[in-house]
Amino acid sequence: MSRMVKCVKLGRELEGLDKAPWPGELGQRVYESVSKDAWKMWEERMKMILNEYRLLPFQKEAQELMAKAMEDFFFGTGGQPPADHHSH
Repeated sequence: MSRMVKCVKLGRELEGLDKAPWPGELGQRVYESVSKDAWKMWEERMKMILNEYRLLPFQKEAQELMAKAMEDFFFGTGGQPPADHHSH
């Protein structure tokens, strides 16, 4: 039985993630209010950001940048992270 969440990104009831995808409070928030579909969208976005900055996922700088970008992507907490300059 899959759990359903009200997805903050897509604005409807969708299948939720199987476990928190990120450590700490942010991961818990994502677990509670982000669907699998929205998480797939984020993963695409995350790859673009990592490539743009030539970062590796396990680097501390990458993790801090990802946490900020993720929070913004799902919860839109104001200030755009530096990752989000629209160069295209």
